[in-house]
Amino acid sequence: MKRFILEFATDGGGDIVNLNKMVAEQIRDQAGDGVVHLFAIGSTAALTTIEFEPGLVKHDFRAVMQRLVPDDDHYEHEATWNDDNGHSHVRASLIGPSLLVPIHKGSLVIGEYQQVVLIDFDTRPRRRKVVGTVMG
Repeated sequence: MKRFILEFATDGGGDIVNLNKMVAEQIRDQAGDGVVHLFAIGSTAALTTIEFEPGLVKHDFRAVMQRLVPDDDHYEHEATWNDDNGHSHVRASLIGPSLLVPIHKGSLVIGEYQQVVLIDFDTRPRRRKVVGTVMG
């Protein structure tokens, strides 16, 4: 088993960061088959896969999130804590903080147009950490 931490800056506000290269660097020495488990630290970030292209990551995904969990709705979280990120917590919890991806001979087993991404739903730029565990 191998553990690693990815750390990077985000712009917040639904910023989507492609993690494929960072994860690939960490698993390239994995000789056989296995899996990598990824976990985003923080309650306003999520992990998933998506085709990392501008139409999806800059427009479509954000538009769907706005329709599902509007940022201008009333959130008790905001009333309690006097902040502006109630929608950020809800969006992150809908997507989820973790992802499990197969590995074969040191490479992620993903589709040609599939990238592993972190989505930062918070309302401000952040330093994010993703903990990875390679098993196999």
